[in-house]
Amino acid sequence: MNQTFQVQGMSCGHCVGAVTQAVKSVDPLAQVKVDLASGKVEVQSQGAAAAITRAIEEEGYKVTA
Repeated sequence: MNQTFQVQGMSCGHCVGAVTQAVKSVDPLAQVKVDLASGKVEVQSQGAAAAITRAIEEEGYKVTA
């Protein structure tokens, strides 16, 4: 299932890695595409959106609708 999240606070490659790992902690097989310029994170995953949001927020980023 394709899901798109708007994530605030990402600014560098470390941020991309942290968000990617957060998503993969929910679904290790997830495909994650992070666009720093727009703040969009596109996820192809069977994981629940709420669980992915929570994992990203636990890394210190804000997820908005």
